[in-house]
Amino acid sequence: QAPIKATCEDMSCKAGFPEDVHSAVVSRSVHGGQPLLNVRFRSCDGNKKIHFGSSEPEDFRVGEDGVVYAERSFQLSAEPTEFVVSAQDKETQQEWQMRVKLTPEPAFTGASEKDQRKIEEIIFPWQQYKQSSPLKRQKRDWVIPPINLPENSKGPFPQELVRIRSDRDKSLSLRYSVTGPGADQPPTGIFIINPISGQLSVTKPLDREQIASFHLRAHAVDVNGNQVENPIDIVINVIDMNDNRPEFLHQVWNGTVPEGSKPGTYVMTVTAIDADDPNTQNGMLRYRILSQAPSSPSPNMFTINNETGDIITVAAGLDREKVQQYTLIIQATDMEGNPTYGLSNTATAVIAVTDVNDNPPEFTAMTFYGEVPENRVDVIVANLTVTDKDQPHTPAWNAMYRMTGGDPTGRFSILTDPNSNDGLVTVIKPIDFETNRMFVLTVAAENQVPLAKGIQHPPQSTATVSITVIDVNESPYFVPNPKLVRQEEGLMAGSILTTFTAQDPDRYMQQTSLRYSKLSDPANWLKIDPVNGQITTTAVLDRESIYVQNNMYNATFLASDNGIPPMSGTGTLQIYLLDINDNAPQVHPKEATTCETLQPNAINITAVDPDIDPNAGPFAFELPDTPASIKRNWTIVRISGDHAQLSLRIRFLEAGIYDVPIVITDSGNPHASSTSLLKVKVCQCDLNGDCTDVDRIVGAGLGTGAIIAILLCIIILLILVLMFVVWMKRRDKERQAKQLLIDPEDDVRDNILKYDEEGGGEEDQDYDLSQLQQPDTVEPDAIKPVGIRRLDERPIHAEPQYPVRSAAPHPGDIGDFINEGLKAADNDPTAPPYDSLLVFDYEGSGSTAGSLSSLNSSSSGGEQDYDYLNDWGPRFKKLADMYGGGDD
Repeated sequence: QAPIKATCEDMSCKAGFPEDVHSAVVSRSVHGGQPLLNVRFRSCDGNKKIHFGSSEPEDFRVGEDGVVYAERSFQLSAEPTEFVVSAQDKETQQEWQMRVKLTPEPAFTGASEKDQRKIEEIIFPWQQYKQSSPLKRQKRDWVIPPINLPENSKGPFPQELVRIRSDRDKSLSLRYSVTGPGADQPPTGIFIINPISGQLSVTKPLDREQIASFHLRAHAVDVNGNQVENPIDIVINVIDMNDNRPEFLHQVWNGTVPEGSKPGTYVMTVTAIDADDPNTQNGMLRYRILSQAPSSPSPNMFTINNETGDIITVAAGLDREKVQQYTLIIQATDMEGNPTYGLSNTATAVIAVTDVNDNPPEFTAMTFYGEVPENRVDVIVANLTVTDKDQPHTPAWNAMYRMTGGDPTGRFSILTDPNSNDGLVTVIKPIDFETNRMFVLTVAAENQVPLAKGIQHPPQSTATVSITVIDVNESPYFVPNPKLVRQEEGLMAGSILTTFTAQDPDRYMQQTSLRYSKLSDPANWLKIDPVNGQITTTAVLDRESIYVQNNMYNATFLASDNGIPPMSGTGTLQIYLLDINDNAPQVHPKEATTCETLQPNAINITAVDPDIDPNAGPFAFELPDTPASIKRNWTIVRISGDHAQLSLRIRFLEAGIYDVPIVITDSGNPHASSTSLLKVKVCQCDLNGDCTDVDRIVGAGLGTGAIIAILLCIIILLILVLMFVVWMKRRDKERQAKQLLIDPEDDVRDNILKYDEEGGGEEDQDYDLSQLQQPDTVEPDAIKPVGIRRLDERPIHAEPQYPVRSAAPHPGDIGDFINEGLKAADNDPTAPPYDSLLVFDYEGSGSTAGSLSSLNSSSSGGEQDYDYLNDWGPRFKKLADMYGGGDD
């Protein structure tokens, strides 16, 4: 290849592009973001701001520095690609245009080894400045065509690529360098340059799948580091090789297709990717189906689009009831499917044949039978079974039942069992045997989704259901219920009130007459004849009773038959009691307070009558003629129909409590009147009319309620005192029970049992006896002996004669008793040393049982071997030392 040289023409300073058409040679494969060329724009005023644009913005973009970039990846055609680059002055809005023609570089034909060794030479563009002239001559920069380098090259390395030099190297000593990713930026060291000769080389094989292109910048400086030339851009494109197999995105692809689908129905799409360049044959994939399993009804039920990977049906006859799933082996091959040079890979496509409703439900019988007792609801009377060949538990299999006839009143419903798909005929309204003894229903079965087009329901989708109603003993019922009776109160006991009878709905059963009884009668006023249901009174009816609410009294009666099983029904009798004037009015309140002077002394009273209109108010109030002091001291005035005012007639009445009788008469016909006593408390009053000595008067006239309250308080106080005394006595008894009141002859404290004692030693000399003291006889710590040594152990030698020790008469403390025994043993010169067996008490000589403390018996001694005691562990160590240690 000939070196690339740059030329220039002298021209005067004129703003705009230096040429109308700019041609450049670029690689055939263009990648998105790849710089393609530089366009130069001459501006006489360097401060102008120029904006560049492209006529094909979707393919090419022009940067602010004039570099043209590819917007997307595409393949250049063999014909030159043309587009227009525009420049616009942002201030003056003046615009310039230049046409750019891109020509793809010729394909690599495999030059000879000698030609390949020829290294391309890149010369820096030059510029010259004349200081004496305001004009500037500048050589237009070359756009260096990209350098194409195949990936996976086998070397040898470093492999020379191009030689960069400046034509100023004749006069200056220059140093060359390259910068950018792959040189001095990660990944570093891929490209190196000889700083003297400018030879650019690659140091190792490249991988296009990692980095598709490298953008380097070459620099030329003098020995002092001063820039001699403007940097130039070098683009190195990595040429793709077919070194990657296609890879499916999934090894197993799952798809579905409805049964009965027509040929050409889309099923699914499988996709494979190739890491090689997709714009070359290395990355162009083709798909095909290698096998189909099963091969029925045809071995070629599906086909695949060799470019897109879309799988479609090509044959009819998909039937889920016969074949539920197909498995296809799919192959993807690059090099456009060339079986010789392309690389391949396979994946599995699993196609499930989905169900459609092409099988209607069919009843297993034309007639179903069932029976139901009358008056029962929520009872399943028949199970309707169907068969459906569609996939279970899908809308095409799930059955829905509907009644088409035989149930005009809507007494039945049919629910579907979700597990078995059976129809459950259920009674939802009571059925009366006396009205309907049998039902014949017509039912139809359907699926949740309509049948597929062209499929009709067969006769087997309809059936009849014959239901027999069973007669049962029903409860009698009262007519009417409840029954209302209007009756004046005061009806005497034994009077006939009414007749309350019931009816038995069982017309076809042989039963005797009904029997009646009373179920509820709160006031116990009524009774009913058990045979004819006649109700008579057993007490006087009183409207003012607490059992009467709103003049209404309710009683409940029971009617029973003798069927199997016996049944009964209830009825309610409502008695509306009409009022009669049987209650006299009373005064309210019963007590009042007034002042002893004439003013103010009015007392407001109210008349109360349990009767209602017209037997109640308005009331008449008057004072009786006797005793005469009543009318002499008091006067009463009615202020309304129910209220009156009582006041003093005299100017002064001595303070005290007075009983004032008041005669009250109602408005009934005939009238009813009564004399009510009003307890009036007369007291001294202040200027406001308030009593000042009411406490004294109240104390003088203490009521019954106050007396009862005082007595209750006194009784409670006495009970508390008695409980305290009993508690104190019990506490004293418990304290006395703790004392040791034991007879000396029965004192068992001398018979203390000591277990697991092998003999006293130096470590068994001090004891704390404070734990044995009784709580109520604890002595001060100062008088307790401390550190008493146990000196009453019995030695192993001939038995001496011990003096008899006197027992302490009823010691109050066990500790004292033991301390006295210890002191006696310490002061006894005949006591054995403490290194022998313990002696708690001496029973005297001549015991028939012998003495256990005398271990020096005839059966022991030197003739017996005690060495086995050493094998019994540490607890027998003392005994082993005593008997197994030889003569010592």
